[in-house]
Order: sequence, then C-alpha cells, then structure tokens
Amino acid sequence: MSALADLYPLIIIMLGAGIVSGLMAGLLGIGGGIVLVPIIEIALSFFGVGDELRMHIAIATSLAIIIITAFSSTRAHYRRGAVDVGIIKSWAPAMLFGAVLGSWAASRLNGTYLVLLFSFLAFIVAIKMLFKGDTKLIRDGIPDHPLVQFMPYSIGMLSSMIGIGGGVMGVSYMSLFGVPIHRAVGTASFFGVLIAIPGTISYMITGQGIEGLPQGNVGYVSFIGIAIIAPASYFAAPIGTKIAHSLDQKKLNLAFGLFLFFVSTQMLYRYL
Repeated sequence: MSALADLYPLIIIMLGAGIVSGLMAGLLGIGGGIVLVPIIEIALSFFGVGDELRMHIAIATSLAIIIITAFSSTRAHYRRGAVDVGIIKSWAPAMLFGAVLGSWAASRLNGTYLVLLFSFLAFIVAIKMLFKGDTKLIRDGIPDHPLVQFMPYSIGMLSSMIGIGGGVMGVSYMSLFGVPIHRAVGTASFFGVLIAIPGTISYMITGQGIEGLPQGNVGYVSFIGIAIIAPASYFAAPIGTKIAHSLDQKKLNLAFGLFLFFVSTQMLYRYL
C-alpha cells in the first residue's frame, strides 16, 4: 500500500500532462509530445530506467499517445470544417515515409543535434509571429510541385525522431502558403495520426530484445504510460478545439507564437 501511495504524485503529474497535451492538441493542432516527452522521461528516471533508454521510451510512448489525441482533435476540427482533406491526401505518402525513416534512425542515433536544429527553427518562427505580425506568404496556395514534398517528408521524419505530432512545423509551413490559421491547425491535427502510427510501430519493432526495458513495454513503447495519460489527453482535445474556434486569427497566431517561443527556449536550455 505504501509503495502504491508513493506513486500517487507521479500518477497525478502524468494525468495533468495528458490534460495539457490534449488541450494543446485541440488548440494548436499539435500532438502534445512537447509536453509528454520530458514528463515521461522524468517519470522513467524514478523507476530507475537507464539514461540510454529513457529518451527512446519517452519518444515512442509519446507517439503512441499522439495517435489517440490527434484522432480526437482531428474529429473535433473536421466537424467544424477546418480540415483540408486535399492537403492531407497530397502530403500523406511523403509524411508516412519520413515518419518510418525518422523513427528507425532515432533508434540508432543520438538525436541531440536534430533537436537543437528544430529548436532554433521554432524560435525563429516564434519571434516572427510574435513581433512581425502575420507570416509573409511565399505564395497564395500550395503549389503542385515535386519539391513541395520535402515539407511533409521533413515533418514526418523530424517529428517521429523527437516524439511530436508535426503540428509545429505543419502549421508554420501551411501558413507560408496562405492557409488560414484555423484551417492549418485543423489539418495539422491529422498529421499527428499519419506520423504517430508508423512511428509507434517502428519503435515497437526496433525495441525488441533491448535489455533494461521496464515492465509493460512492447519494444520502446510503455503501455503503462499510455493507460495513464491517453484517456485524459483524448477527452481534453475537443475542449482545446472549442477554445481555438472561439479565437480570431490574430489571437490564434499569438497563441501559436507564444507556444513556439516557450517550446524552443525550453529545448535550447535543456540541450545546450
């Protein structure tokens, strides 16, 4: 009983993380991995999981939870007509391929330099959105050109490597081509599903036979973490969606800029 009581604060923290990640998924079109990855990693340290495994488990488990969160968020945005099915159909193959490749590479490589690169890019976009108004358009509308596929490919690869749903990069990219912020957020919600499913499967496979994994794991994916966090995240996502559609475009841009600024500075502080 005492051992179980000792876990109560940790369970409450993880439930809170699930609620916050769900709210941000609905509000900003992100998967919530930015919140989940560091919290899961800290939780694993309390259970004595080795340094060499914690980040892999945190990223893999975050992706598995994103499947549920992103689906809930996408459904809520779709009901409001804020999901661009055309963009999803066009970008899905490259994004899926990037997600598989990214999770495979992350299981073998140290992703610190990629995380730092992502943080710098997110910081630049955040400053631009916060202090320079609307993002300047490259052109009005996403062109039908093979080179454009580099965008969904990079979203899928980098997101699966660091355990996020792709909303940060996705919303930023779509905004450059004049996609309205509410539609960009709604569409980016589904990116989490596209990235998280192949990414999770890949982490489950590449983690087979690894020594030191905790109980309840299938490969690098912790089903104990999923059981605690996923329900809270699923039910919080539609609330975030409702809040997003109550804000005008300028306020939602500001919210997204503030979020990017917080994420980028926290990641830079942690890894530098």
